[in-house]
Order: sequence, then structure tokens, then C-alpha cells
Amino acid sequence: MTENFKAIEQIHSFERFGSKLGLERIGELMERLGNPQDGMKIIHVAGTNGKGSVCRYIYSVLRRHGCRTGLYTSPFVVSFFERIEFDGVCITEEELEECTREVMARTEEMLAEGLESPTEFEVLTAVAFLYFSKKNAEFLVLEVGLGGRGDSTNIVKKPTVCVISSVSLDHTDRLGSTLPEIAREKAGIIKTGCPVIINAETADAAKVLAETAYERQAPLIDAGRIKARSVTKSASGYSFSANIFGKSYSDIRLSMPGMHQVRNAICALCAIELLRSKSLITTDGALIREGMAEARQPGRFEVIAGKPVIVLDGAHNPAGAEAMAETALDLFKDKRILLVAGVLRDKELPAMIEHFDRVADAYIATEPDNERRLSAGELCGRLSKTGKPCSVSAEPLRAAAEALRRRDDFDVIIVSGSLYLLGAVREYLYKSSLD
Repeated sequence: MTENFKAIEQIHSFERFGSKLGLERIGELMERLGNPQDGMKIIHVAGTNGKGSVCRYIYSVLRRHGCRTGLYTSPFVVSFFERIEFDGVCITEEELEECTREVMARTEEMLAEGLESPTEFEVLTAVAFLYFSKKNAEFLVLEVGLGGRGDSTNIVKKPTVCVISSVSLDHTDRLGSTLPEIAREKAGIIKTGCPVIINAETADAAKVLAETAYERQAPLIDAGRIKARSVTKSASGYSFSANIFGKSYSDIRLSMPGMHQVRNAICALCAIELLRSKSLITTDGALIREGMAEARQPGRFEVIAGKPVIVLDGAHNPAGAEAMAETALDLFKDKRILLVAGVLRDKELPAMIEHFDRVADAYIATEPDNERRLSAGELCGRLSKTGKPCSVSAEPLRAAAEALRRRDDFDVIIVSGSLYLLGAVREYLYKSSLD
């Protein structure tokens, strides 16, 4: 649940202006703030899935090397303050209040002059840029909110490195109904001369990204062509080796499980190698390994040890559900799995259920903490068509409690379907696992 602080309330007050893509409003606002974003080396990361994890890997490695580094991500899982982090510490209430006050003053000027109001995400992005500037950040790892081309983070004129971690179907009402259309939106972050790392799963999406990079004379690195070797898998994380730009990376250990995380990690290592090649950092192999191992992203196949094992995974679209299923099959084959699911109504539910059905022996349908939630009753009706038993518990904490009451019947409990669901149950499940 969001903290009830004045600055957060002010930022949320802009929700009434809706969610609009485009750079005119954020451009005007940042100009009035003195364009603080222009003073940092920015690693700009887009992607349908995986972009948050890629950001976390890069951020962790840069911090390990002693770089003054900021991280801007969305959405949050537990606390609003997670979205803005600097050198391992989330923005404080006082810092958020200070930066919000400055942004609000400039926003009020815009409104007084009859200009269009910035959106909620644009206001928050402006707050983040201002905060990182005040912190004298050397690097900023910047996650795209939605798409790329019209996202407010794309106000950055000259990023140091761009990454597009994946392209799959999501937000089709905003970004396009085909993979090439969505790829074109994400390719909007590619800037002239700026190297771009891509990991597109399909040839048609990769073609769009490559064509855009060629048009903008942006050096292209296809991380999808880099193969992981010597992969080991466990619930505590995966490890792998790979050759990146002729440099051998051996025994890279990750704390986030899944082959999709191996691919995310390779994207991140490509970005680190590019920074090294530009002489922006002097890398150390041991520090890289430590940074990669320390990187954790709440709600990305997050394993809570216990009996049964509990997994929190914010699989919120078909590609995310597929990654969750593949990882669960890797780690928990032949185990009885209870899946607690809650989804938003604007998602591609049939494809998500197809992947849920690959791992679940039974379901509890619940509802994420979001106004776009699909009702638990409707979700249960759809899940029941798989032939697996399903019960309804609309309130997330009650759904989690029901899952724990049934723990003796299952080896694994997976909570999945939306990051908005995890925030409501994560702390409760962690505490309950200690009982």
C-alpha cells in the first residue's frame, strides 16, 4: 500500500490527467528545471520484460566499482520510495518533499500560462532527475516506463548506452498489436551514435531494431547471439559463463533464478563492457561477479525458503508467465504446485493461463491492488476451464492465508500474475514463513 505522505499525494494528484505518451509536457517541465538530466551518464533501458532486472544488474555492478549511481524504476512492489534509489539507499521522505516542491512550482507556472499539465509519471520522472542531479550522480540507470518513443524518460538527449531487453506483446492498446509495431515504439530510445544492446526474441522485432539503429548510425550489439555456457540451476539462483566482446566471463552467479535472468545478465554485462570500452569505468572481474551476485529485484521469481517453498513472481503478461513457468519446471518438476493468481483485466489472459496451466495443480484466484484488476470470480471461472480446481479469495491477504492453510497438500506455492498483487502479500508471506 502506498505511504500517505504529502509529496506522494501531490504526485498522485496528477493521475487525473491520465497516462499520455509524448515529450512536449516533460520537455517544457525539464527546461524550466534547468534540464538536470543532461549532467549524467545515462544507461537507458527499455523492454517488455526484463528491463527492471537488467537495470538492477548494471546498477549493482557500477556501485561495486565505486561509481556514484542512481536507479529509477517502476512500478514499486512494497514502497513508493523504491522507485528512486541512489548508491543503495532509497530517496527519503524529506528528499522527496524537497524535490517535489520544486517540481510543483514549475508545474504551477505551466498551468498558469495555460499549458497542458504534465502527467503523474512525468511529474515523478522530473522529481527523479532533479534528485539525482542534487546527489551529483555520475551514472543514472534509467528504466523506461511504457514503450520508449513517447515515454517521459526519453527526454534524455544523449544516453551513454541504450538497452532493449525484450520485445513481446503487452500494452497493445498503447504500443501496437504486432511485435514489429511494439519494437518500433521501443526503438524510439535509440539515439544517433549511441550504442544499443538488443535482445529481441523474434526475427521480425530484431529487424525493426536493427533498421532503426542503422538509420541513426547507432552501433548495435545483439546480446541474443551471445550463448551462455556451463549453466547451473538452483532455487537460490543460476550461474553461467559467457564470452562477451572477446572477454571471457566465467562462473557468473545470479541471485535471481531463471534462464530469462541469464539473458538479462548478459545484456547487463554487454552494457558494462561498453562503458569499459569507452574508458568510463575501469572494470575489475571480482567486483563484476560480486555486483551481479548481489543484484536482487523484488518479485522476480523471488524464493522464500520453507515448507512449502513460496515463490513471488510478478508475471504480468504472456512472456512473463512463460518465463515463470519455464523456471518453475526447471526447479520444481514433479512437485505439487498451488498457484495464487491475480491479474489485470487488460492483459492477454488466455496466453497467460496457458502457461499457468503448465505448472499448477490447483489455483486460488484473487485480485491485485489496482483499479484495473480482473475480478477473482471471473479469473477463477477462466482458470477452472483448465480442469484444475480453483477457489476464490478476492482479498490478497486472505488468499495468501488460504494458501498457507493448505500448505501440507503442496510442495510449492507460487503467487503470480501482477506485481500489484505481490506488494499486498509479500511481507505477510515472509513473516509467515518464519513461524
